[in-house]
Amino acid sequence: MLAVLLTGQFMVNVDVSIVNVAAPSIQEGLRPSAGALELVISGYTLAYAMLLITGARLGEARGHRRMFLLGLAAFVVASLACGLAPVTGALVAARLAQGVAGALMIPQVLSGIQLHFTGRARARAQGLLAVALSGGAVAGQVLGGVLVSADLFGLGWRPIFLVNVPVGIVLLAAGVRLLPRDPGGGRTRLDLGGVALLSGAVLFAVVPLLFGREAGWPPWTWVSLAASGPVLVAFVRRQRRVAARGGAPLLNLSVLARPVVAWTLGALGAATGTYYAMLFVLALYVQDGLGRSALFSGLVLVSWVAAFGVAGPLLPRMPVRVVALGPIAGYLILAAAYLTIGLTHADGAALVVLLGFGGFGLGLGFAPQLGRLTSGVPARLAPDLSGLINTNFQLAGSAGLAVFGTLYLGVSGPRHAFTVVMTAFGITALAACGAAFLGGRAARADDQGSSPARRAAVTASSLE
Repeated sequence: MLAVLLTGQFMVNVDVSIVNVAAPSIQEGLRPSAGALELVISGYTLAYAMLLITGARLGEARGHRRMFLLGLAAFVVASLACGLAPVTGALVAARLAQGVAGALMIPQVLSGIQLHFTGRARARAQGLLAVALSGGAVAGQVLGGVLVSADLFGLGWRPIFLVNVPVGIVLLAAGVRLLPRDPGGGRTRLDLGGVALLSGAVLFAVVPLLFGREAGWPPWTWVSLAASGPVLVAFVRRQRRVAARGGAPLLNLSVLARPVVAWTLGALGAATGTYYAMLFVLALYVQDGLGRSALFSGLVLVSWVAAFGVAGPLLPRMPVRVVALGPIAGYLILAAAYLTIGLTHADGAALVVLLGFGGFGLGLGFAPQLGRLTSGVPARLAPDLSGLINTNFQLAGSAGLAVFGTLYLGVSGPRHAFTVVMTAFGITALAACGAAFLGGRAARADDQGSSPARRAAVTASSLE
């Protein structure tokens, strides 16, 4: 079951970044306009981010297994449509469909881990989930470069999408056989008004973050960002009204009312936002500043992913106090790695080693914080938490890329720009460290204020 869930997560993350490498080949083959090409690259993320919380609620309402398999089947069909797209418009539409399919499938991954794993098994599963998240983004860049360079059967960029079809079909067959069946019971109605308001709020926020940098931040981007706030307020008010009437809100706001959730999401968002921005900045710097190939810029990150994957399985073997301090120590290591890379302009083996330290630091912070979230929230709120965590990742990644990408491109000279941005990454990692500290303090306060049975359960979870 875990292999099926994590492979689905990996596939979706690969497709977030794989198109970046293939963009020149798509430009040559279909001759899209600059705006259309940007939609091919970012339309997937846009549709995906908008509907993650809705996908999580549909998993609870219609069954996690059913929604995962439906999303996976739709993802395979959309990938086939991308690979066969004869014109730019068809490719854009298929990419949007890919994003919608991913939003149906991915919330069920974290929900499935929280609902079907406990103790040491859950800690291992969450560590492997972290590897799928980080590894998928890097693998997309490497795989994209390999497939486009190979030009299989003279198809150019098309294999980057078509490779999903056989993998997806095998995964679909495995999912039908291995995923546990959904329990019976009544179906709750989906709050369509809440879907519209939340989708609108995310749309107003994500569109300028995705397209503002390329467009030079015209006035409409700031108007759109400002509009997201009132729409989000309207969504919150509607959720409260629906809950007061005894209905089923799209998002249970009591999850966010917990300080441990709010601070931990903030820490995770700050730290992962630097990671997604680093993928963009490092690729530009390695190629323009150091004169290396695109393939090298992808392969150099393998040490990051490998070290990130080590941290998750390592932590459960550590004493409880060490695990509690993991996020603070991890984000301090991450900040130190960023600052050292930026100030020394490391290249070759030194860059590989320092990126390994950065990946280890992020993993050291990420894994226990994910465990802190899932252990501090009841299983009945698993869909709400899954939707929030995944949406937080996407918004943080889009915001990080917009802010730090604009900063890098706005500073003259690749070496100087790289130093400035890596320093900004380091400062942001320190902010994540502060939020992680406050989240840990909130978790301890929750533990002290809970019942003896609850404290025992939390202690057992931390020990595992």
